This record gives sequence, structure tokens and C-alpha cells, in this order.
Amino acid sequence: MTVIGLIRHGVTDWNEQMRAQGHTDIPLNEEGRRQAERLGVRTSAEAWDFVYSSDLGRAMETARNAAESRGLEIVTDTRLREVFLGEIEGTTEAERVTRWGDNWRDLDLGGEPREAVADRGVQAIHEIADRHPGKRVLIVSHGGLIGLAFKRLVPQFETTGFIGNTSVTLLRRTEEGRWECELFNCTKHLQD
Repeated sequence: MTVIGLIRHGVTDWNEQMRAQGHTDIPLNEEGRRQAERLGVRTSAEAWDFVYSSDLGRAMETARNAAESRGLEIVTDTRLREVFLGEIEGTTEAERVTRWGDNWRDLDLGGEPREAVADRGVQAIHEIADRHPGKRVLIVSHGGLIGLAFKRLVPQFETTGFIGNTSVTLLRRTEEGRWECELFNCTKHLQD
């Protein structure tokens, strides 16, 4: 049975400032590096066969901690990138309201449609699972992509809130090709 571990990258300064990141390549901050290190300790005690990552720096740095703990190489896939947010990248909610008004969400500001993000995320996850049948594969990505792909793959699973930084979500593909969630948004490795 194939198991996919979906991991969101560690925290960045822009996460803490509530700035829209999208494809902007923002590095992990000190706390994000600490989170990634703790994730590495967690994954070193678990059985993983492969590690895939978005090519953005915050995901790659997080993936390095998980991969090195198991002696694995990282395969990058641009389909695992965050939602492209167009003109709002780098802005806070207050800045968006100031610039475009309260109805900024109704405007075409060049962002990637959510359906397209879900499509590319699901396609990447299916192809990775097909490439490694019966294996355990970590995929380090971003909150938006993980959330959208997860809802498409496991529509029966109720989710609330945001995907936590360095959280682990485990999906298992059944023999019939259906996806089931074994663990959702787990950050036990961050608890002291």
C-alpha cells in the first residue's frame, strides 16, 4: 500500500507578518529552521523511501531536514509550488484593502485559479504514487496546495483551519485506488 506524507514547509517571516507568499521565494526564518530540524528528528524515526519537494527555498530547506535524516535525495517538482497569487504577493490584508478596496477578492489580480492548483497538486501526487507503488513517500509543499489537493483526494474528510507549518498529513492509497487519511495536520514534533 502506498503512503504519501504531505508536509507544509516551516514558518517564514512573511507567514508571521501575514503576507501573501505565493511563488515569491521567501526563506525560512529562525523559528522555521527550528521546526524543520524537529521535523527531521521525527522523520528519522519513521520509515520513508523517497522525498519530493516544491522547488521554492522554504520547502526545499524543510525537505532537506527530512531527507538527510533518512539519507535520501530530494526530487523537486514545480507542480508542488504554492498557489501563484499575482499582484497580491508580498502584501498584507490591510495593504490589499488600501490598494484595491474591500472587494479586492472579487478583482482579477492575476492569481492562479484554485481549481488549477488542485489539478496540478492531485496530478503530481498521483504520478508520484504511481512511480513508487507500495512505498512511503514524503512530499514537502505549501499550505494552499496541500489543502486544495487534500480536499480533492479525500472529499469525505472534514477539515477546518489552516495547515500548520511542518505539519504531517498521511494519505494511504487503497488497492482500489481510493485515498484515505490516516493522520491530518499533525505537529506533535513541535510540542515541547
